[in-house]
Amino acid sequence: ANVTGETGGDTPSAQGFQQELNKLRDWDLWGPLLICLSLSVLLTMEADSASEKRSVFASVFVTMWVGSTVVTINTVLLGGTISFFQSLCVLGYCVFPLDVAAFVIVVFKHTPFLGRFWFRLLCVAAGFVWSTRASTVFIGQHIGVDRRA
Repeated sequence: ANVTGETGGDTPSAQGFQQELNKLRDWDLWGPLLICLSLSVLLTMEADSASEKRSVFASVFVTMWVGSTVVTINTVLLGGTISFFQSLCVLGYCVFPLDVAAFVIVVFKHTPFLGRFWFRLLCVAAGFVWSTRASTVFIGQHIGVDRRA
């Protein structure tokens, strides 16, 4: 069966989709680690005191990895067809839009208009929607239709 659920000849888009899924089998944890570290550092730059910086860094780092682990375990318990480390890898990469949002906020922090609360809120909302969409599409591919909410 191809992507659309039809049997028969493979379409170019179905072949490309299958190639992308095959790429996901080659997981790594270095990329997600660097993404998580960069997000932690970027958010730490916004903190005021040294103790606050340590707390922000640790909170972001632990929350990212524990959250990814919980989602991965949930996927496996729902009968997902994905390995534990493969899921951690892709979920780690799905956080990249939040890195982009944090970077944009840090870069434009001291500009008159772009340093305002509403601009920051817009950046974070865009990064959140992008990250959430990427992760739900990914996880949804590995959970059976009968097991989805």
